[in-house]
Amino acid sequence: MTEAEKIRTDAAPVERIVSSGADEEALATNQRDFTGARLGWLLMALCIAYTVFHIGVMNFYPLETWAYRVTHVAGGLLIGFILFSSSNVGGTDASTRFLKLKPLETAIALVAAAGVLYGAAMVGFAWAAWWTAGLVRPPAMVFGTYGVPLIVGTIAAIAGSWFFPRKDRDGVHWSDLLLAIAAVTVAGYILFNVQAIRLRAGTALAQPADFHAALVGALLILELTRRVAGLALVAIACVFIIYSFAGPYLPGFLAHRGYTPERFFTYIYTDQGILGDPVAVSSTYIILFITFAAFLQASKVGDYFVNFAFAAAGRARGGPAKVAVFASGLMGMINGTSAGNVVSTGSLTIPLMKRVGYPAKSAGAIEAAASSGGQIMPPIMGAGAFIMAEVTGIPYTEIVIAALIPSILYFASIYFMVDLQATKLGMKGLPKKELPVFKELLKQAYLFFPIVILIYSLFAGYSVIRAGTLAMVSAAVVSWLTPHRMGPRAILGAFELAAKMSIQLVAVCACAGIIVGVIALTGVGARFSTLLLGIAEQNQLLALFFAMCISIILGMGMPTTAAYAVAAAVVAPGLISLGIPVLTAHFFVFYYAVMSAITPPVALAAYAGAALSGSDPMRTSVEAFKFGLAAFVVPFMFFYSQALLMQGSWLEILHVFATACLGVYLLSAAVQAWFFGPLNAVMRVLLLAGALAMIKGGLATDIAGLVIAVGVFVYQKGLVGTRTIARGLD
Repeated sequence: MTEAEKIRTDAAPVERIVSSGADEEALATNQRDFTGARLGWLLMALCIAYTVFHIGVMNFYPLETWAYRVTHVAGGLLIGFILFSSSNVGGTDASTRFLKLKPLETAIALVAAAGVLYGAAMVGFAWAAWWTAGLVRPPAMVFGTYGVPLIVGTIAAIAGSWFFPRKDRDGVHWSDLLLAIAAVTVAGYILFNVQAIRLRAGTALAQPADFHAALVGALLILELTRRVAGLALVAIACVFIIYSFAGPYLPGFLAHRGYTPERFFTYIYTDQGILGDPVAVSSTYIILFITFAAFLQASKVGDYFVNFAFAAAGRARGGPAKVAVFASGLMGMINGTSAGNVVSTGSLTIPLMKRVGYPAKSAGAIEAAASSGGQIMPPIMGAGAFIMAEVTGIPYTEIVIAALIPSILYFASIYFMVDLQATKLGMKGLPKKELPVFKELLKQAYLFFPIVILIYSLFAGYSVIRAGTLAMVSAAVVSWLTPHRMGPRAILGAFELAAKMSIQLVAVCACAGIIVGVIALTGVGARFSTLLLGIAEQNQLLALFFAMCISIILGMGMPTTAAYAVAAAVVAPGLISLGIPVLTAHFFVFYYAVMSAITPPVALAAYAGAALSGSDPMRTSVEAFKFGLAAFVVPFMFFYSQALLMQGSWLEILHVFATACLGVYLLSAAVQAWFFGPLNAVMRVLLLAGALAMIKGGLATDIAGLVIAVGVFVYQKGLVGTRTIARGLD
């Protein structure tokens, strides 16, 4: 009797597996929790107001573009500094409360408070004078003196948060309050002068006060990004900032004339940089669909997705792994982060995968690969489709249609690998008595209505914003047919949750905007395109490989949304210059930006899976890379066969889809060393060659791949020997 069978026999009474909170993300290690604290009410009010502001502006009361985006960034910074500490929190350490500050901390706190509060007072005075006396231009000393103290105070507050952090989870450090005030001050200055700044930013006409506000804004964005997304994106942004000033001293295609700090920072804080495409998307589509996800979570639709997957696939061999493929794909499509999806759904699926016999590293890797794949699954694609539509100008519906076949191939590949590994290891599924009752879940199929309404609305011609809003409302309506009815309190709770969930993406999109702005200002993107053209003259495949590596490196350690935004600015123009269609070029870099989450050595999604499975992070990331191998192969096929992106006749599309499906099956068999039995090294190499031939497309390569597959099958059945197959391939 196997260990799994003993568990099933000894366990009495048997409890059914029921998902609860599968779409809830655990608190980050530096995230504060104000449950039961007075400050929690203030934060809740800020979060609700932040979400309601966005939903209201998008649907009912349009706001001027700059004013809307500046408010969006400022609100994210305000909530972010209150919600996220500069370092890990936990326990009840109150040794750094204000009355017990150390002498050095006291000095830094006084400098920070004096600088930030003086700057805030000057900007506040300007607004008060306008509201009460109609004074459009405040005295010169107001904006002439606010900036330097604000810069000094902000830097001091950041230093204080680094060197004197507060460890209790339910309290806010003095420095974070000052940074939140600084964020509001920057927004207040820009909004007061928004029309003038639109004309003079990034030129010789820019005022010192403009520079001061832009510099402080950039510092705040970098600091919040460090807190919510780690150092990877911040380090890359800093490299680009340094590059803006070091251009005259660099060789070759990297050289440029250089820029003064005044021109650089005022240019960066415009719609060419921080307020550009990434923030345009985060302030509309991302926050809208995060709110939609919050409504699904409040109405427990996410749990229904997971339970439905268990009922449908739990009894199959390796059932929990197949559940992870389905459930994580559905949740990852809505969830904007791969690692976050691993933590939420993996807490249920990974232990069950280990229970039926999957090694720990495979359990973590399967969940990581499936969760990352959710970012390429239409119709939402983890917000990536919206950024692509914004950057390329291609209609959103075309992007969703183009993503259909590649996403099917990706999840088919993972499913095949899971099934083949289960066959190889002799696994079984979970017993029926432990799984949710499928017939009962079918009675609740109406819980899929929000997704159905979203898809129907999009293809019926509604705007993305209107479709997302309708889907959000439908999630609330559907909840009335369940025990989890969404009343006013639950709706406000969903608004609060949406704001908290959006902070990371707001920060990383703003930080990515810095990089995009540098690329636009220095022209390095055009020079990179010239470099790719030079490589392509020697070997076009080498140029594509080079672009793949750059996309993966740029995405390592980043949330996928920011990874694509950066890669789209750096790599995609170079591919387009090679003659590759715009849609194909952007899908190429998008796939590799997403797959950076499971690519060693920095694979955030795989690391999250390893933490849950108890396996070695590096081995888990290598295993996740193997499970997601199809995503590293298929983008090259975009170049050779546009039909994979639904570009061409229906006959051509069906032909390419069918052969590519067979190809990914052969690829999965080669990776897992199991076809119709175990494969030796020679057979694996042959099958890999056949897989690549089938995926490539074209009649000759399809026939070659099919001949190889049939040959390996016949050999495994003992009808021919290895020498016979080798002769047939000559």
